[in-house]
Amino acid sequence: MAFINHATKNVAIKIVYYGPGLSGKTTNLRYIHSKLDPDKRGDLVCLETDVERTYFFDLLPIKAGLIGDFRVHFQLLTVPGQMYYDASRKSVLKGADGIVFVADSQVPLLDANLGSFDNLRRNCVEHGIDLNAIPMVFQYNKRDLAPLIPVETFNSLLNPRHLPYVEAVALDGIGVFEALREIAKLTVPLVREQIQGEKRKGAPAAKVPLVEKLEEMREGPKAPPKARKEDIEFVKPAQAAPTEVKKIKIKSTSDIEAELEKLAKEFTGKSK
Repeated sequence: MAFINHATKNVAIKIVYYGPGLSGKTTNLRYIHSKLDPDKRGDLVCLETDVERTYFFDLLPIKAGLIGDFRVHFQLLTVPGQMYYDASRKSVLKGADGIVFVADSQVPLLDANLGSFDNLRRNCVEHGIDLNAIPMVFQYNKRDLAPLIPVETFNSLLNPRHLPYVEAVALDGIGVFEALREIAKLTVPLVREQIQGEKRKGAPAAKVPLVEKLEEMREGPKAPPKARKEDIEFVKPAQAAPTEVKKIKIKSTSDIEAELEKLAKEFTGKSK
């Protein structure tokens, strides 16, 4: 369930990028960070291992418009790809509002994709998350390499429910924002319902349709857009500054959970 701060009118939607090691999860966040208007995103935060190489997770908070009078922020996180960091995976997955599963399209890594998805299924069970209900988008990454796993094979093995999927080359930015928009289209309506449900108990209901703007961004505007306070602008037209990474050293699972909670509350507590 999204983190809602009624005092500051902020909502944090937590999106977790899941998948095997080196599939492109961090590459997605780095590309998004590099292309966003600095006014619309926060720092790219990385929690590292003792060898300062493998990320426990990456965190990228971005502003995404309004639902009524509530400011909406997406918190994008990745899990470590290595299986021996499973405790960290569980910590990051806790409280997720949506999942982007990043699969590596190279044929030799089919088993790694299947193993990671099975790990996701087991961790969801432990957290009481219904994998058949939580919003999910598949990103089939590295489509520029050969030999490739056919999309039909991916959908048959990972996505038999025909959930949204995107073919991507995350290193070049292909399919990166498309996957983000697809998961936003799935999560935002649920958050709007959550806000409106709570509002009905006392305050006026929010009625601003945020998903319509996301759909417009995917298909392209039919007419020159007018400036509106609920507009969502993911990409900055000009070239953004190089990605800067804020690094935090964390050693225990309890430290990771505490840092996640601290970052979420700190971010949604901001009034701007």
